[in-house]
Amino acid sequence: MSKLSKQDKIDIYNSWKNYGKSVEQLGREYNVTSGNLRYVLSLMERYGVKVLDKPYENYATEFKEKAIKRVLFAHESARRVSLELGLSNGGQIHNWIRKYKEDGYNDINHKKGRPTHEEQRQADRGASKADKRPKTEELKTYCRERVCKKIERLSLPKNQKPTAQEIATTVTQLRQELHVTVKFVLDTINANPDLPHLSRSNYYYTLTKDDKNLKNEKVMKRIKEIFEEHRHRYGYRRITAQLHREGMRVNHKRVKRLMVKMHLYAITIRRRFKYSSYKGTIGKIKSNLIKRHFAAIIPDRHWYSDITEFHLNGEKLYLSPVMDGCSQEIVAYTLSRHPVLKQVMDMLDLAYKKHPALNGLIFHTDQGWQYQHAAFQAWLKNHGVSQSMSRKGNSLDDGLMEGFFGILKREMFYGFEKTFKTMDELEQAIKEYIHYYNHDRIKTVLKNHTPIEYRNMVLNKAVQ
Repeated sequence: MSKLSKQDKIDIYNSWKNYGKSVEQLGREYNVTSGNLRYVLSLMERYGVKVLDKPYENYATEFKEKAIKRVLFAHESARRVSLELGLSNGGQIHNWIRKYKEDGYNDINHKKGRPTHEEQRQADRGASKADKRPKTEELKTYCRERVCKKIERLSLPKNQKPTAQEIATTVTQLRQELHVTVKFVLDTINANPDLPHLSRSNYYYTLTKDDKNLKNEKVMKRIKEIFEEHRHRYGYRRITAQLHREGMRVNHKRVKRLMVKMHLYAITIRRRFKYSSYKGTIGKIKSNLIKRHFAAIIPDRHWYSDITEFHLNGEKLYLSPVMDGCSQEIVAYTLSRHPVLKQVMDMLDLAYKKHPALNGLIFHTDQGWQYQHAAFQAWLKNHGVSQSMSRKGNSLDDGLMEGFFGILKREMFYGFEKTFKTMDELEQAIKEYIHYYNHDRIKTVLKNHTPIEYRNMVLNKAVQ
């Protein structure tokens, strides 16, 4: 099990509190048992981040006895008592109880540290020569058992073979704890066929070689800054692209390795439900002019639209956007508490005000009732726009909009529902995300440009 640093605990708490990650998922990512993780999260939830700065405290005997009696005699939960007392370790009170029982329910205050010279001389006088004679073989057997047991634990998480760095670190720890030589520890490991082997030369090479991640401190710092700037929405590919935009030549494999080392994992929550506006044939069905050739050479030649639904606290919110097939920017959008025709018509007016040159434009949608409506089709015809529709029951024909809705909900809605107390807050969050999507979020299919950047770049080339 890994030992968590203060920053690790803060990152875990933020992922659990703000990004909806489960305790089990975080436990797997940080190699920590879910029970210990739950205690740390409960402690931070109750006392805040300041509890991580609490210094080590040597508790008085009366304090320990009160805690032990609450658990043993008042039958209170050890976890609850630990939280109330603000103990940094949930298992600390169990250690007190164990020592309390071992000493015959009498004393739990053991004197720490080495005995003084006077105490040692008195102990030596009272001991016989036979008792002082070292039991060499028994001691060696004990040390070998300790070595084997500790090396075996390295392979426990996911049954993976430990690295040479992990084995070398453990060998050094055993050497210091047991006061034995490196040769003794390595001979014990290599004599056991079930344990991972490590040669003496490899041990010293591993200790002396520089940690290659020390050379990446600047890159790691910038990776974490980008990850937080984009609210955990960027994976290693997009972060690599952003680093390239900033002039840092870094391989994507290196970025991926460093992100795993820093426990930076992008949001990967799947969609939960889909809204359908199809109500049968109530108007004219138009033919599919796009046929899944979504991309356009220049802006304002292919536009796409659809409606998606948000559920929050028993209420619903509907988003109707227009996406351009060239730059994939959101040209215009409307939000409504009800899926009415006015929402779609207002969306068309907003898009027309922003980009009035619509000659040769194809407007593609699914077969929703709004798009079959006579008023909608008349507006398109009056503005010289050709209407195109997907085939019935075939969402792939409208894949560009479906992809945008998936990105939108994954990066700002699914898993974040608790952060929105009202529908007004959700509306504001959607508006902010669409602005972020158009102006700040780079896309690999747009050659690592944002939609607005790509639009301007294409238009500038067309003018030239």
